[in-house]
Amino acid sequence: MARHNVIMNGTDKMQNELHTGIHDGRVDWVDYAKGFCIVFVVMMHSTLGVEAVTGKEGWLHHVVEFARPFRMPDFFLISGLFLAKVIDRDWRTYIDRKVVHFFYFYLLWTAIQFAFKAPGFIAEQGVMGVAHAYLMSFVEPFGTLWFIYLLPIFFIVVKLTKRVPWPVIWLIGAAMEISQVQTGWMVPDEFASRFVYFYTGYIAARYIFAIAARAQSAPALAMTGLVIWGIGNGLLVKAGVAALPFYSLTLGLIGAVAVVTVSALLAQHDVFKPLRYCGRNSIVIYLAFFLPMAASRTVLTKTGIVTDIGTISALVTATGVIGALAIFWAVRFTPLKFLFERPAMFWLVPDKKKHEPRLAMQPAE
Repeated sequence: MARHNVIMNGTDKMQNELHTGIHDGRVDWVDYAKGFCIVFVVMMHSTLGVEAVTGKEGWLHHVVEFARPFRMPDFFLISGLFLAKVIDRDWRTYIDRKVVHFFYFYLLWTAIQFAFKAPGFIAEQGVMGVAHAYLMSFVEPFGTLWFIYLLPIFFIVVKLTKRVPWPVIWLIGAAMEISQVQTGWMVPDEFASRFVYFYTGYIAARYIFAIAARAQSAPALAMTGLVIWGIGNGLLVKAGVAALPFYSLTLGLIGAVAVVTVSALLAQHDVFKPLRYCGRNSIVIYLAFFLPMAASRTVLTKTGIVTDIGTISALVTATGVIGALAIFWAVRFTPLKFLFERPAMFWLVPDKKKHEPRLAMQPAE
């Protein structure tokens, strides 16, 4: 218990020392970091999708490859950042907030994705094939939704092992990442490659906040470090070694720190508020971007309005992000708000703040 109190108190202290505003109880640089992550995720799916359809690579492909070493590591690191604040909750509340919450959105949006893709699936696999694929989605995450399938598993594992000395768990996580497990099943493979980053966010939260504070107090030094990191990351990606054992773990952790540093600098003056807004609603975008992304990709690749592959990819990325937010804006005050807000009937433990709408993710959740 003492170890977790140190982690939590350290997080609170560093949060108070940051030279940045806090909007609605949310730390600005954290939302900037999540904004970077979700935009890079949409960019990756958009770019690879366009390139798969056209059979060509565009200029945005290089950006996607540059971000590959740190894109998901940072997302998971940020997801574990505030865990110490809630890990000591009773199991019923913890399961409700950390398992049922995400399971609800996974089931709902898996059904939605299947509804849109069913005609194509039926043509390829038949009705029974579609039924089998849907049932398999309960054990093998479907499409883009694997992140919210995996998060509850991480939350449960960390709570179950919270009395185990943290170096033991961290070293096991690092060993799994380095071993590059390939079973052919997404859950064990992604667990092995991502858990160490989530756990690092949890145990190193106070130091991550310290890095953000240091970047804000010494911006010139921070920017120098970012230039050095960017050159090194780019060279290793170009050399084709970024995904190799040891390299991937190192680049994932350093890249996550780089995103924290950039985010802290941006938050100091809040110069890109739309990016912070994307981070604030990162799970909303993650759930819904597939539909506007797919629609815009079809229109742009079939009409020939734009011919440059990189530009098409950029437009599809922007449409995926903005389109997902547009869906959210359109339904949030309607009966369809259940798409992004878990209804009370699906709560195990009632929300004490009934007057505050609970969306897909809260800052300390």
